[in-house]
Amino acid sequence: MSKYIPVSGFHTLDPIRNDPEAVIDAILASMAGDHRGLKEIASEVSEIGSLVEGVPSHVDKATLLFLSCVDWGAVQGSAAESMDGGKGSREKLGRWPTEDGNAIAYLIEYSTSKNNTLHELLAKLTLGLNPDFLGEEGFDRDKMGLELLGWVTADEVKELRREITRGLWSVKADEPFDGGVQDGFRHLSVILNGAEKRGLGLLMRRHS
Repeated sequence: MSKYIPVSGFHTLDPIRNDPEAVIDAILASMAGDHRGLKEIASEVSEIGSLVEGVPSHVDKATLLFLSCVDWGAVQGSAAESMDGGKGSREKLGRWPTEDGNAIAYLIEYSTSKNNTLHELLAKLTLGLNPDFLGEEGFDRDKMGLELLGWVTADEVKELRREITRGLWSVKADEPFDGGVQDGFRHLSVILNGAEKRGLGLLMRRHS
């Protein structure tokens, strides 16, 4: 890349074992005091295990979503056990040299594809928890700074990696960084491959 713009935030792709869409109803029930469904999903998480039946959750919806979906074993592993195998792709994608620092948004804006699947999955990864996209409020951020953008399931990880590997995409002529799209897809493929090997999905998160 020939230019550098200081990024405004760091983005991560966290490994998830549960589909966020599948836990939303349990979280909504928990907000009303019924924690049974959520505890069945993630009873090992202390913040969830300690919820008192009949008492509405004091933990907000976005935090409950994050806690109940992330694969904590994978998150706490060594660098060699990380989704990029310690190759640096996580750091490269996380600190993308654009004003918003969002590599996935960059790939959407400056690539074209012969079918819609590639961009639909990329959009879900970076916009899926936006209220306008999800159809539910409060699952994308909390008052303490947690900001969840979107996700892809384990099956969608395979599909997205396959779409990138097929090479049916091209770079737009107005791409501002020479080789940026190619680098972005290469680093994303490394992380997708790591998640696929473990049978995990990915949750995109922004750190201010």
